[in-house]
Amino acid sequence: MALLTAGDHIRNLLGCYCERMDAGDFVGLGQLFARGGLAAGEPDAKPFVVGAEAIAAFYAKGTRLYDGSPRTKHLVVDTVLADAADDGSVTARSSYLVLQAVAGFPLQPIITGRYVDRFELDDSGEWFFARRHFAVDLMGDLSHHMVNARLAEGP
Repeated sequence: MALLTAGDHIRNLLGCYCERMDAGDFVGLGQLFARGGLAAGEPDAKPFVVGAEAIAAFYAKGTRLYDGSPRTKHLVVDTVLADAADDGSVTARSSYLVLQAVAGFPLQPIITGRYVDRFELDDSGEWFFARRHFAVDLMGDLSHHMVNARLAEGP
């Protein structure tokens, strides 16, 4: 008996992204996007990085770690799932909030924005990230999180 719906599986992928990012597991993060890419800027922008290895390297290059962790808490909230498109893909619109605390830097929000994710179903019945478009709405102090704060907006 299947207990989880397609929406549950998609929301689980969104949650796995947060878990892996907060753990500093960039290889695992890349694996989530192994068949997809990241885009920023205009909503129809082409991905600027594609595939597991390239995406893992993108996050590893841009994220500060403290004993293996970025000391963050990524929250993906207010997710709205669209009905499946003609090709079977599902789009999820979400807001994100990132909190961080490190020595000398008390717990605080450091960035908020929006994700538009497209998910596809593979031949084995597994949902996967096909594309993530992200936009930044508000930026706080990213100096303890990002090696280059400009990366928050994409290339």
